[in-house]
Amino acid sequence: MKSRFFSALSCLLLLAQVQQARAQDIHFSQFYETSMLRNPALTGLFNGDYKMGMLYRNQWSSISAPFQTAMAVAEFKKQIGSSQDYMAFGFQGFYDRSGSINLSTMSGSLAMSYNKMLQEEHSTLFSFGLMGGYIQRNYDPSRMTFSDQYLLGYGYDPHNPSGENLPNPKVGQMDFGLGLNLSSNTGADNQNNYRIGLGVYHLTRPETNFYNQYVGIKQELRWNLNMSGNWILDDYWSAQVQANFMLQGQYKEFIAGGLVGYKKDDPNGLNTLVYYGGLLYRVGDALIPVVKIDYNDLTFGFSYDMNISKLRTASNLRGGFEVSIIKTGLFGDPNKGMSSMVCPRR
Repeated sequence: MKSRFFSALSCLLLLAQVQQARAQDIHFSQFYETSMLRNPALTGLFNGDYKMGMLYRNQWSSISAPFQTAMAVAEFKKQIGSSQDYMAFGFQGFYDRSGSINLSTMSGSLAMSYNKMLQEEHSTLFSFGLMGGYIQRNYDPSRMTFSDQYLLGYGYDPHNPSGENLPNPKVGQMDFGLGLNLSSNTGADNQNNYRIGLGVYHLTRPETNFYNQYVGIKQELRWNLNMSGNWILDDYWSAQVQANFMLQGQYKEFIAGGLVGYKKDDPNGLNTLVYYGGLLYRVGDALIPVVKIDYNDLTFGFSYDMNISKLRTASNLRGGFEVSIIKTGLFGDPNKGMSSMVCPRR
């Protein structure tokens, strides 16, 4: 009975935290594959005409009900006239579920970016992006237990009244964001590139609570600074560094690291195969080994969070795993139309 009591107490505390709405947005360890989640201006910054993919994250299954997050993304470009400027459009949808009461968040968003060529020699682009969508949060009241449902000598009975006046289990609101980004190829052969940008989300500070009334609890603005650099070292080896800083109210997250790539030769010249390995560090939280494979127009990624925070006593370094699959491609002849657009390397 004692364990059930503490389970109920934990559920109430979790719900109270949500109602206080210091809600933290979802995140992925393979953040470099989540362009629209970090900065709407990153929409369309990839090699090719279109990009689509999925990511899945499972965390804390070793110590509690697992936190699960899944995301689907799709992006494509449209050239503006005969210039090197182009528009890009994207869709992002995600589902996140956590805790024993299935606290869930679902979201669908559309993004649009305008990419202005500042210098053709190095494909220097200045990008401005906008994003808007709908977010819905809900929890499952049937999975909550309360002290009034325990009767002396009979134990727990879910049919007993809880004695609680629970709020609406579902709430939704519109949400908006915008961002800026500068990207450019560098080096004698334009084989290297860098990116730096800033995005901000929850511009309207939507009310976020489970009560059907205004109580002054608003979603915190989320600021996101993205930085990356890629280098081609020779015909076989490459390197990249990735960094992301997120600030949302009192919550901060900084994650950075690097990957080294090795391109395998194909004697027939028909396939492109690149192996990547690297390590990321989420400050104060986790070390994250990463493996990635590029096979032609497909990218497969796998990472694992090794928890090193104060929770490591309970987690035994086990944080969670994450997988991703990304596809890029061309709509038509690579020598015609928007398929030939110059774009900084991914």
